Amino acid sequence: MKIFSSFLLFLIVVMGVGIGIGMLTSPGDWYRDLQKPFFNPPNWVFGPVWTVMYLIIAYVGWRVWQHENRAYPRRLWIVQMGLNFLWSPVFFAAEKPALALAVILCLLLTIVAFIRAAWHSDRLSALLFVPYVAWVGFALALNAVIVYLN
Repeated sequence: MKIFSSFLLFLIVVMGVGIGIGMLTSPGDWYRDLQKPFFNPPNWVFGPVWTVMYLIIAYVGWRVWQHENRAYPRRLWIVQMGLNFLWSPVFFAAEKPALALAVILCLLLTIVAFIRAAWHSDRLSALLFVPYVAWVGFALALNAVIVYLN
């Protein structure tokens, strides 16, 4: 029961904060009026994808917290979570795509560092972050082209 409770806590915090930030910083008129690249997905795609990503992030965070000898991956998980939660307010609320590009680049590098750090001690967590790094890489490219076009 204790294991389930701790996982539930990770799930509630990650999903709750992620969904809350998403709702508070949803794309508005400013975003709608930006020039976007041909590969920009429709807005409805982001909600389901981020839901799956946050489930993965919560599970990986919980796994990392279960082992005392994983201090470095734990710190990287915390940093990526902070950068993840920072991106939407910077991009959508502050309307600063260039600054958001710097945030998402740091996020991508932190996720890659996490995968590398977790590879030997927790291969499953490292592998679970592969779709996350791919999605953030795609989001970085999208962010970069939006900066370029606008």
